[in-house]
Amino acid sequence: MNKTNFNISKIVIYLLLILGAVIMIIPFYWMVTTAVKTPAESIKFPPTIWPSHFIWSNFVKAWNEANFGRYILNTLFIAFTTLAGVLFTSILGAYAFAKLKFKGRDMIFISFLAIMMIPMPVYIVPGYLVLMKLGWIDTFYALIVPWTVSVFNIFLLRQHFKSIPNELYEAAVMDGCSHWQFLWKILVPLSKPMLVTISIFSLIGSWNSFIWPLVVTNSDKIRPIQVGLAYFMQEQSTNYVLLSAASTISVIPLIILFFLAQKQIIASYARSGIKG
Repeated sequence: MNKTNFNISKIVIYLLLILGAVIMIIPFYWMVTTAVKTPAESIKFPPTIWPSHFIWSNFVKAWNEANFGRYILNTLFIAFTTLAGVLFTSILGAYAFAKLKFKGRDMIFISFLAIMMIPMPVYIVPGYLVLMKLGWIDTFYALIVPWTVSVFNIFLLRQHFKSIPNELYEAAVMDGCSHWQFLWKILVPLSKPMLVTISIFSLIGSWNSFIWPLVVTNSDKIRPIQVGLAYFMQEQSTNYVLLSAASTISVIPLIILFFLAQKQIIASYARSGIKG
């Protein structure tokens, strides 16, 4: 391939990427602009691309119409408590599958991966029955405990641990390190980018969780943001301005989180050998 053909291919690729980015951005742009329109302008046809007047008070009104302060606090508590459990179980599980040798290790790991193939609707009813027997329905236990183990995060961290040479452990043993000390004093500090990525995935998953919290919660006091937003949509089904404002409120924290952690996410993929 000569230089001209290479440049043309590069231009085509960039144009396709730009087109894909624009297609993905349009719904978010429409949501944000609708959130600051007047009710009359939000249903105007043909629609206006840019608001004629910016009504920022729509965000305050949407916040006051529903208990979004409580929903966000609930979600933050659920997200960070779940994250603590996910990090602990993922680190221990990944280390066992990557560095320890025991009978049936590979078969157990394959069985864990097979669990990822089971869709959520399959285990919603059995999970609900178990939680009902435990008396956990409509409690934070039901929203946190079942999600403190993530097979995908164990797999991701295991791949990273396997890339760290065993000679490092042998050198640590010579200095008197046990498995526990080697894990927390050497492996974990070397895995910060990967742990940041796992944290981001866990926080996003908790923030966006909808079906499971909808099933296991009954009262408004422990509802997370997405369930609260769904009930708000039922109440304000024709008020597109408030619906867009509420949706924007629920999305902004994730966008900020992504931009703050994107470098760590890219670094973790590069170190683990996973390429897009």
